[in-house]
Amino acid sequence: MIFGAFLKAVAQLGDPRFRRVMYWGVGLTLALLIAIYALFLWVIQSFVPAAIEIPFVGPVAGLGTLLSWGSAFLMIVLSVFLMMPVASAFTSMFLDDVSQAVEDRHYPGLPPALKQSFGDAAVDTLNFFGLLVALNVLALMLYPFAGPFIPVVFWAVNGMLLGREYFTLVAARRLGRPAAKALRKRHWLTVWWAGSLMAAPLSIPLVNLVIPVLGAATFTHLFHRLNGKVPR
Repeated sequence: MIFGAFLKAVAQLGDPRFRRVMYWGVGLTLALLIAIYALFLWVIQSFVPAAIEIPFVGPVAGLGTLLSWGSAFLMIVLSVFLMMPVASAFTSMFLDDVSQAVEDRHYPGLPPALKQSFGDAAVDTLNFFGLLVALNVLALMLYPFAGPFIPVVFWAVNGMLLGREYFTLVAARRLGRPAAKALRKRHWLTVWWAGSLMAAPLSIPLVNLVIPVLGAATFTHLFHRLNGKVPR
């Protein structure tokens, strides 16, 4: 079911409208990555006054690093971790556009989706971002005991969170939030597994730029399958 939903999302790349959504989504993802990377550098500047020497990158000393030659390489490396909050921020800004493009192609005839105000979406995103940071900090305590399974723990923790957020927001467009949460709880294991499969490629630099768009499309198909809709 999950792989079928993902393959449908990939197959729609030939759709001109979906390609436009993809290009905008990749651009937004890159902009969000740069913004979160700049925040990361600002934190370094605030708490570590001396420059940190990183191999192949050079000295990292805060926002001044943002425009250095090694900065692009450093951002690509850090995207392994930074793409998780980027994928979270993506949902409130662009998930509705991706889901609508998928539904127009595969599920014609649906009534207009329910609209969530930007303020509510922003609050949800901030709450989720806080939960994402908190659980990843807790996961750091497990890493010394995980050994070679550290990536698995990282993907499982973030997959649970991303699956929860993406599925809930996709389902809420059609069912409202209470019903969306109820549907997610009934299929929590499938949602978690789908989120983990999304978290894994988010750890691959450059590839991860397209994953928020494909993830939103995949969860749209997954929702309609779990909600009893049969795609044409």
